[in-house]
Amino acid sequence: MLRALVFDFNGILVDDEPIHLRLFQRVLREEGIELSKEDYYREYLGFDDRGAFSAIFEHAGRPLDPAAASRLIVRKASYYQEVVRRDGYPFFAGAVELVREAAAGGMMLGLVSGALREEIDQALRQAGLRDAIKVVVAAEDVALGKPDPEGYRRVLEELNARPPLPQRLLHPHEVLAIEDSPAGLEAAAGAGLVTLGVAHSYPAAELRMADVVVERLSGLTLASLQGLYAAVSRA
Repeated sequence: MLRALVFDFNGILVDDEPIHLRLFQRVLREEGIELSKEDYYREYLGFDDRGAFSAIFEHAGRPLDPAAASRLIVRKASYYQEVVRRDGYPFFAGAVELVREAAAGGMMLGLVSGALREEIDQALRQAGLRDAIKVVVAAEDVALGKPDPEGYRRVLEELNARPPLPQRLLHPHEVLAIEDSPAGLEAAAGAGLVTLGVAHSYPAAELRMADVVVERLSGLTLASLQGLYAAVSRA
C-alpha cells in the first residue's frame, strides 16, 4: 500500500536547474574555472552545492578545503536570492496541483533535496505548500548528499516520528520517491524506497534504474501515482 510520497526539489517541483547551472558557471568563472552545460548535466546535476563544488575543483586539480567550499556556497546562494527575489520560483506544470491533491488525499509527504533549506522554504511558501509537506531534509541536514541514501533514511525517520504518530511505522517499500536524476534515484533506492524517475532533466533512458519512469510530472494525479506504485509492487 502506498502511504507516502517523497519529492526531490530542484528538477521535480521547481524548474530551476538552468538557474543553478548559470550560477555555478558565474561563481566558477570568478575562480578561473569554466563549466560547460554538458559537463554539469552529465556529471554534477543531483549533487548538493558542496558536493558539486568539491568535485569540480577536484577535477580541475584544485582540491577545496571545507572553509573555501562554504564561501563558494554562500556566494552562489546570494546570487540565487537575487534571481528569485526578482523573478520568483519557477514551478513545473502540475507540481503544485499534485502536492495539494496528495496532501488532501491523506498521503504523508516529505522532501529530500541538496538545496539549502532557506530556498526550499521560500519556494514552498510562495506556492502555499509549506504546510502540506511535513518533513523537509535539506543540504544542511545531512553529512553526505545524494547519491548517498542518508537524506532518504532521515526523512523516513522523521515522518515516523512526527505527530500525530502513524498507527504503524512507515516502511520504505510503502514510500514512492520522485526524482529527476540518477544520483537522486540511487539515493532513494539505497534507502529501500520505490522510485519514480521523471525525465525533466535527463532523457528517460538515463533514468532506467528507477522502478518506473515518466516523461513529465504534468498530468500525474494521486490516482495515477497509486496505479504506477501498484504495478511496480505486483511486478
